[in-house]
Amino acid sequence: MSEQSSKLVIFFDGGCPLCVKEMRHLRKLDEQRKIQFENINESDFNQRYPAVDVAKANQYLHGQTRSGEMIYGLDVTYAAWSLVGKGWMIAPLRWPVIRWFADKAYLFFARYRNRISKLLTGKERCSQCSID
Repeated sequence: MSEQSSKLVIFFDGGCPLCVKEMRHLRKLDEQRKIQFENINESDFNQRYPAVDVAKANQYLHGQTRSGEMIYGLDVTYAAWSLVGKGWMIAPLRWPVIRWFADKAYLFFARYRNRISKLLTGKERCSQCSID
């Protein structure tokens, strides 16, 4: 799928078992293929997406809309889940006041996602995680 045909490109950490699990779930729900999934750990990622800072993309989720606008964190999550018809499930996380707390909680999760993944899945990192 080309970047132009998708409505959202998600740049995710393909070494994070929890991240991969969510991307698999999104891909399964994305029947109309509106989302393009890009693993920031792929060997050619920098050549294909030179404008995306991999170090920052490894700190928190990055996304790019069809118009080229970069979005981050829970805004990416909300956009993706909205595209698959499930945005209502996390819409409250984008409401004023709740948004501030949700963003702080997300940043905590993103920072410690490997440790959280180890607690929840038994795996901190995976070398060959695939969303296919």
